[in-house]
Amino acid sequence: MTTERWSKEDAWDWYGQQDWLVGCNYLPSTAVNPTEMWLADSFDPETIDRELGWANAAGMNTLRVFLQYVVWEDDPEGLKQRMDEFLGIADRNGLTTMFVFFDDVAFSGDEPYLGPQKEPLSNTHNSQWTPSPGHERAVERSAWPRLADYVRDIVGEFREDERVIIWDVYNEPGNSEMGQQTLPLLRESFDWVREADPTQPVTAGVNWDPNRSTQNQIGSEHADVISFHDYSELSFTRERLEDLEAYDRPLLCTEWLARTRDNHVQTHLPYYKERNIGCYTWGLVNGKTQTNLPWSTAKTSIAEAIEDEDPETWFHDLFHEDGTPYRWTEVELLTKYTGRGDPSALPVTADD
Repeated sequence: MTTERWSKEDAWDWYGQQDWLVGCNYLPSTAVNPTEMWLADSFDPETIDRELGWANAAGMNTLRVFLQYVVWEDDPEGLKQRMDEFLGIADRNGLTTMFVFFDDVAFSGDEPYLGPQKEPLSNTHNSQWTPSPGHERAVERSAWPRLADYVRDIVGEFREDERVIIWDVYNEPGNSEMGQQTLPLLRESFDWVREADPTQPVTAGVNWDPNRSTQNQIGSEHADVISFHDYSELSFTRERLEDLEAYDRPLLCTEWLARTRDNHVQTHLPYYKERNIGCYTWGLVNGKTQTNLPWSTAKTSIAEAIEDEDPETWFHDLFHEDGTPYRWTEVELLTKYTGRGDPSALPVTADD
């Protein structure tokens, strides 16, 4: 067992064995948040298989998928069985999976809970997304032994599984007004993953906000592979990536695509290809999360108004619920730059 960070050489050796990683952050269109995705009563393999077939047809080869601690706490064996079933579906569709353990994003304003999840609010971006393990548990040290068990149990189960490509320990620590409160949990999370001795690399996203310098330091100094989010226009992306490339480690953009912020498939995908940066769009199929709507429609302080924002233009997501692309040209670009996929396998396409 090792708790040491991979060397740069090992990280680059691993990255060199991968095809160029292009995928999406995936939640089935029938789930309003990761809790609904993973609960036994609402786990939806039929929808998952259908939608991941569309991802494959669009040239994708990888997914980023959020877990939810409270589902494991309630039913650890059941969650692992459903994860195994999910991995089998993804693998049959030519897709590897990056799992995310913790997350501070809380568009709903609620702590995570079991049972039927609330229905999405009308015309509201991601209205029922809850954090994992929840803001209260994340800062309550007496809860951490169980959080450690959660991480070690899942990594231990899948530590040699080639269908799992990488572990993402924490999504956007400090989001939803948590600030630096969850940075201690971020540090500990890296150790818990490594104690389970995975064969896969470990990451957590750095943040370009200068007020998140401590988060950036933790993410960059503990991660085997550097990951980041990018919802900016291309000139800003180019400028900031100069700093990230200085780490001399493989780079993954684990969230991008914000059309009303000039962050498009046609602008960013060619650049990520040029720089050999793996990339995961936010969203695949427009469903209950309603992330086609902009952040400005969110009901919490996360909402950000954008001047002259076009309400008719999709913010995130690539497909309608029937599998027709939002913009056919985007699918064409994905298959062109990845050299994979079969657009003829998609339903009749929607107009651009």
